[in-house]
Amino acid sequence: MKTSRQAGALNLLLIPLILVSVVTVGVAAFAYTSYGQAQDYKNNVDAKISVAVDEAEKKVSEQKDKDFAEKEKYPYNSYTGPEAAGSVRILYPKTWSAYTVEADRNSAKPLDAYFQPQQVPNISDQNNSYALRIMVSQQSYDAILKQYASKQKQGKVAVQPYQSPNVPNIIGAKVEGEVQTNKQGTMIVMPFRDKTLQMWTESTNYRNDFNNIILKNFTFTP
Repeated sequence: MKTSRQAGALNLLLIPLILVSVVTVGVAAFAYTSYGQAQDYKNNVDAKISVAVDEAEKKVSEQKDKDFAEKEKYPYNSYTGPEAAGSVRILYPKTWSAYTVEADRNSAKPLDAYFQPQQVPNISDQNNSYALRIMVSQQSYDAILKQYASKQKQGKVAVQPYQSPNVPNIIGAKVEGEVQTNKQGTMIVMPFRDKTLQMWTESTNYRNDFNNIILKNFTFTP
């Protein structure tokens, strides 16, 4: 009986000993890991600081380039189309170039204009995309919107009413998505007289310029 009691007491003593051992091993492992991390930081602190500085400088440089590009757009240039095209007037960044084709009121297309940063590429190349296109044609407003009906059903474009802040008495439409085949952008379509005005960007890269510069400032004579 004495031996049995001694064995029980010994087992009870082993439990805290095992717990202490486990905790000791855990603390040692944590200390080793922390020491390794501390040594890594100590040995590579200069490299880590250099990487952090490079990343910060890159972000600052990119922001400066972006701010400079925006400032370079000022002051805006202006373009006014012929009376046959409603004397449409727009403001556009001075870093853009323009190529316009104007005709008289009897023409099927009194105005066909192209705008692009720096230089306007070949307009006969259907693969080229433009920052801004303006077209006034004899085609009816309904006929133009009908061209986007199937694309709207397919989810390729979204069409909603549009009211210009500078010509509030004319209600047109705003098309967003595939405004031209394989070209993503935003287009407004406005009816006036017996003609229709279309104005659009063929690249999402210029959507902010289109919304914040072109649409906010353009006007025409209904």
